[in-house]
Amino acid sequence: MRLKKIVFLFAISLFTSTQAAFSQGYKVKTIVIDAGHGGPKSGAAGSYSLEKNVALKVALKLGKKFEDEMPDVKILYTRKTDIDVEFHKRAALANDNKADIFISIHCNSMPDRKVVTGYTKTKKGKKVAKYGYVKNTSTSGTETFVAGSHRLNEQDAAIRENADIKLEKNYKENYDGYDPNDPETFIILSLFKNTFRDKSLKLARLIQNNYTEDSKRVNRGVKEQGLLILQRCGMPAVLTEIGFISNPNEEDYMNSASGQDEIVNSIYNAVKTYKKETEIN
Repeated sequence: MRLKKIVFLFAISLFTSTQAAFSQGYKVKTIVIDAGHGGPKSGAAGSYSLEKNVALKVALKLGKKFEDEMPDVKILYTRKTDIDVEFHKRAALANDNKADIFISIHCNSMPDRKVVTGYTKTKKGKKVAKYGYVKNTSTSGTETFVAGSHRLNEQDAAIRENADIKLEKNYKENYDGYDPNDPETFIILSLFKNTFRDKSLKLARLIQNNYTEDSKRVNRGVKEQGLLILQRCGMPAVLTEIGFISNPNEEDYMNSASGQDEIVNSIYNAVKTYKKETEIN
């Protein structure tokens, strides 16, 4: 009963002061950078390179830039070598270290196209198409994902883990009586999820805008999708697809030093702007 009263009163304060609890004294202190795939899970394949390797190179360069230019921010990596790290462990690293931002780096790819290669006839003379597959090499551009709102319930556990610092210092001590079926207690998690969603969307839009404005990349937009790794993160989180490895020109771009530098700068500057606009002293 005491828990319900505390939750109910706090819910009222959250409604009357939107995101006030989350934003009070908010600082970006820790960023987790996630290089997609790794080890035996190579991800998408281009004509000569693999997604896991490109993502790792960009992730390490991005982390180095943060370390050099934002020395007050702690940078953590889900992997720094060619190893496989399970999704839940990537999110757990961010949650356990109370990260303020989670950025996952990936390469996009288009599946081969099914085309008619000829025709044959059955014994009865019926014409039947023969099919084959050709590479889809023309699709290009960047897109950045946030957790799909239709599966936000998957973030509950992660948000509870971070609740002690996102809300108040002693809140975790009172969390044992949490009832997910009670609308009065559920409302706090719902509001927190909306806060993370809004901040994730803000960062994703900044990243996409920089890709387009700074590097003239094709903008495929910001999208919400039920990606497991984002669903489990109890903080603003984005997964950015830095280009199509199935497109020869973009594969070259993502493997080049200059292309990687442009990608890194776009993401770094987006976080810099996000940090400036969301931090509260």
